Amino acid sequence: MTATGVPLSRSSGSPLAVILAIGGLYVGQSIIGGVTFSALPTVLRDRGFPLDQIGLTYIAVLPWVLKFLWAPAVERFRLPPAGSSRSRSIVLTGGLISGICFLLAAFIGPTSFVPLMALFVVVAFAASTADIACDGHAVESLSIRYHGWGNAAQVGGAYLGSAIGSGLFLVLVAQFDWPLAMIAMATLLVLLGLPFVLSPAPIPNGGRSHHPSLRDALNRAEMRKGLGLAALYAVSQKWGLAMLGPFLIDSGLDLGALGMINGAGGMIIGFGCAVLGGGLVRLWGSRSVMIIALVLQAIALSGLAAVAVTGGGSRGLLLCLALASSSAIMAFGFVALYAQFMALADPRQAGIDFTLLQCMDALVSMAGGMGAGWIAQHYGYGACFGLSAFLALLATLPVSLLSARPKRLEGATTRHQPGRPLTQRS
Repeated sequence: MTATGVPLSRSSGSPLAVILAIGGLYVGQSIIGGVTFSALPTVLRDRGFPLDQIGLTYIAVLPWVLKFLWAPAVERFRLPPAGSSRSRSIVLTGGLISGICFLLAAFIGPTSFVPLMALFVVVAFAASTADIACDGHAVESLSIRYHGWGNAAQVGGAYLGSAIGSGLFLVLVAQFDWPLAMIAMATLLVLLGLPFVLSPAPIPNGGRSHHPSLRDALNRAEMRKGLGLAALYAVSQKWGLAMLGPFLIDSGLDLGALGMINGAGGMIIGFGCAVLGGGLVRLWGSRSVMIIALVLQAIALSGLAAVAVTGGGSRGLLLCLALASSSAIMAFGFVALYAQFMALADPRQAGIDFTLLQCMDALVSMAGGMGAGWIAQHYGYGACFGLSAFLALLATLPVSLLSARPKRLEGATTRHQPGRPLTQRS
């Protein structure tokens, strides 16, 4: 029992098993993102599609931005009043829908744009819905001491999946054409989801009386602070990077060099820094790691601003700064941010809380991307990167204040760690 008398949940397996299972799902979700937002536009351009039509592929991002709207319904279904959670059935359904749509896309082909995009929107809806269940399961199954490793699996899986979806997929298209590449991706999605679907579900020792809702999340002061933290961190870490690709192209780097940044180099560095960040979150806490990441990002962005203003800098320097800023520091810092998200989320409605925080991140990132483009167009890349570096440094104090360790949620189901008193969240 907790200090408030709420029954504890029976374990859903060892922390390593949980981390590996959710890691597989995060890889699969990022394969979908890599295929949709990176590989598909490349294939369409190769088949002669106009740029304005290719830009419509980003319609598929809407389910990921808006998933907080149906997160309460998903969470209420996932957590019935009694019995085990239904996380696995939601993930299984989402995975099957995504796999079937990929198989249909294999036979439709890339030249049938409207039906193809309809399929990818359905895939995005299915994957984003499964993500609600996956995030909720991670929060309720991992104690705070393992949040860093869970988020390392999330961020590292994102880099790995993106490399598969945007890199390996294009290689398969080039070697074997579109149908076989899509079938291979569909097969990977199913295989990556199996460990989660076949893992045991956490079973509460008592019933669930809490009614998950957005109102409950927004009524909590700590969640409102978390939304501010998500917005602030997105501003300080992502806004300057929106113009990184165009800057590198205008600086004389070719697509091959950019492919190295987004492909193998980014995957290896991003995955490694995600693991490093996960370990340091466990040792130092998420707040310290986020502050370090902000300072490092300010340094990297200042370097990019100096290169942009002076017009100097070798190809090697540009690649190092780009990889450090977009892969290493981003992965390192966002492991800590997502660990903070997990700490803020109420285990009684973790899918809603975590989703709401992610959607704030996505919304601010989208707005910042447009704003960064306007600044770069009118005032130059130097102003864009310099302002972003200043914002990163300026954010250190408010991020420190907003990321203070949350108080234990009264009445929330927690998991007990052997040898520790049940007077705080485990």
